[in-house]
Amino acid sequence: MATRESVENLMQNCEDVIRIAQGQYIEGSKQEHYNDDQFLQGQQLLETAIYEIQKMNDSCNDQQREQLARMKMQLMQLQSDMSHLKH
Repeated sequence: MATRESVENLMQNCEDVIRIAQGQYIEGSKQEHYNDDQFLQGQQLLETAIYEIQKMNDSCNDQQREQLARMKMQLMQLQSDMSHLKH
């Protein structure tokens, strides 16, 4: 069973990842030239956070699973937005 603290730590990490990736998304949408390294780093952070949620999901109770599912949706939406911006 995932501890409350481990889920809270993962949620905090995901919120940090969202802030970083949103910053890269906003910068990328303002200019035609992207900082490719930073943009890719933002995308990789999102991918890692999604993977970490998937790993923890199996050891969570229903309430924690719901909380993680909402966070995963936010991460995946931002990941999709960044993917569309790059093309």
